[in-house]
Amino acid sequence: AYCPHCDGPLFKGKRVAVIGGGNSGVEAAIDLAGIVAHVTLIEYDSELRADAVLQRKLATLPNVRIVTSALTTEVHGDGEKVTGLSYKDRNADAHHDVDLEGVFVQIGLVPNTEWLHGAVALTTRGEIEVDHRGETSQPGVFAAGDVTTVPYKQIVIAMGEGSKAGLSAFDYMIRTVPAEEDVEAA
Repeated sequence: AYCPHCDGPLFKGKRVAVIGGGNSGVEAAIDLAGIVAHVTLIEYDSELRADAVLQRKLATLPNVRIVTSALTTEVHGDGEKVTGLSYKDRNADAHHDVDLEGVFVQIGLVPNTEWLHGAVALTTRGEIEVDHRGETSQPGVFAAGDVTTVPYKQIVIAMGEGSKAGLSAFDYMIRTVPAEEDVEAA
């Protein structure tokens, strides 16, 4: 899963892993710890990269185990559901298995916006810069969803942003006089 808020309740009382030790991963682990039986947070780096305040909160949760310097190598399943995962300890070169029922990927995703370079303004991370109406730097071009600068990359928010961008595009179109009509009026 990619959204602890959307899918977390489906794992109530179960064991899950969160892959990623940045702010998103630690926030997901904190949120899930209140729902699930146990969270194993797996971080590739030798230390978590999340803000210190989040790390302090995470450290207070009794049902969370933090594993650093770990390379997730495989997610196991029985054909219908997740049953566990394997990771490699990057320091000791040992392999470990964790029994669980769910995996939440929180490693950060790169937007697929290469084709937009030069067409609209993008952040250094490749997100499409939008205003409060979903309008990009190119007049008449609107964007919505996880690929934009809108915070909280989740399905329900992307849907709402899509609706807003669609309404904004419609408003733009009805207020923009087509060039041929503008010439005839003159």
